[in-house]
Amino acid sequence: MSAAPESCRPRSLPWAVGGVFFVIYTLVSVTNHLRLGTTGYDLGIFEQAIRAYAHFEAPVSDLKAPGFVLLGDHFHPILATIAPVYRLFPSPITLMVAQAALLGVSAVPIVRVAQRRFGARTATAIGVAYGLSWGLQTTVDFDFHEVVFAVPLLAFSIECLLTQRWQAAVWWAAPLVLVKEDLPFTLAAIGLYVFCKGQRKLGLWTIAGALASFLLILLVIIPSMNPAGQYGFTHDLGSGGGLWDLLTSAPERLVAPQQKLFLLAALFAPTAFLALFSPVTALVIPTLTWRFISVNQSYWVVGFHYSAVLMPIIYFGLVDALTSGKRMLPEGTFRRVRRVAVVACVVMAVVGITGEPVGKLLKPQTWQVSQRATDAQRLMDMIPDDAVVAASNNLAPHLTNRCRITLFPHLNASEPTEEWIVTDTRFPNWPFSAEWMANDLARVRATTYRTVAQAGDFVLLRRI
Repeated sequence: MSAAPESCRPRSLPWAVGGVFFVIYTLVSVTNHLRLGTTGYDLGIFEQAIRAYAHFEAPVSDLKAPGFVLLGDHFHPILATIAPVYRLFPSPITLMVAQAALLGVSAVPIVRVAQRRFGARTATAIGVAYGLSWGLQTTVDFDFHEVVFAVPLLAFSIECLLTQRWQAAVWWAAPLVLVKEDLPFTLAAIGLYVFCKGQRKLGLWTIAGALASFLLILLVIIPSMNPAGQYGFTHDLGSGGGLWDLLTSAPERLVAPQQKLFLLAALFAPTAFLALFSPVTALVIPTLTWRFISVNQSYWVVGFHYSAVLMPIIYFGLVDALTSGKRMLPEGTFRRVRRVAVVACVVMAVVGITGEPVGKLLKPQTWQVSQRATDAQRLMDMIPDDAVVAASNNLAPHLTNRCRITLFPHLNASEPTEEWIVTDTRFPNWPFSAEWMANDLARVRATTYRTVAQAGDFVLLRRI
């Protein structure tokens, strides 16, 4: 059989890189789930919303609170696009595969642009480093989140910015307003970039549309669906002292505590800090500002899913910085700079495989049958479809595809009224301590529920 024509290989390389990472991300997510590594907060919550969309219902999540419409929490109607596939394959694994596909395809435009400018080897190194970046790995390692939709939208939009297809860039970025309520600011930043490149009318319309969308979402849509009639995360901004207090304290919040500076270093070090020399990288400012002025410490850490949207921006920043260097630097100097960048990418790939979640795929225990998972599944199989169940956080996502699930114990400390309770007596389930869980379980077993079955660390109860 003859080799593929040389002209076919450049077109296939970006999709090959994206396809490889699609498989890797899927394996990380699914093995986590099968070994009880996923949770109701957040995989179960999102599955409840998508399950509702699939049945043409409002996106209610009983895990969040009984009857809670999830659009009153965060604004993410783009989740409805998964509903048709979920209707055919009603499983949390559907969400994980969709997430892996969205993140995998985001590598395509990055590799494509890098390949056009530097050739296949450098493009492959950058693509692999991007795919193994800690921002993407920690995302697939932590359940499912709506922000994964923003990653390919940003990647394709920035590709259009770098190739001066201004209208296409805006069209790719426009759906960001349907992903989460803070992302209109990123759309506005793209509008500003377009404006500064001489497309003033298009840039102004993009900025205006983005800001109008933000105000509509935060002041009208979310409050209309929130039981308290307001945006529920206002307290995260620490604005108890009002808007003036928020504005005056914001500069200090952007740099303190030092944990935020560590996050900045972690974001740009994998590109040897070269991404900082590209104007494209300024698109990280809206997301980082939103996170840094928050009093929620989870937003400042290197982990979870919060940095996923920053990864395509930073790695495109690397590609753009190298492009500028190629034009401005002597050939010898440019080769040395590119060599530094490629070495940084290779180091990032090695660290990504050995020190990050993807490394779990190399461990034998990842592929071994988990006795705990077997015990838990045996009890959950005893629960009939469409039952009303209170489940501990790590068991909830294994039932949300076929039952109505709430959290056990209830967040509001109310008495359980569900017909079934299934819980893990060993795992300290967020947000409860192991002691709290044990006391609550003992109380309900002694009063309103009887034990139906017990296997290993897991207990199944039914209301008397």
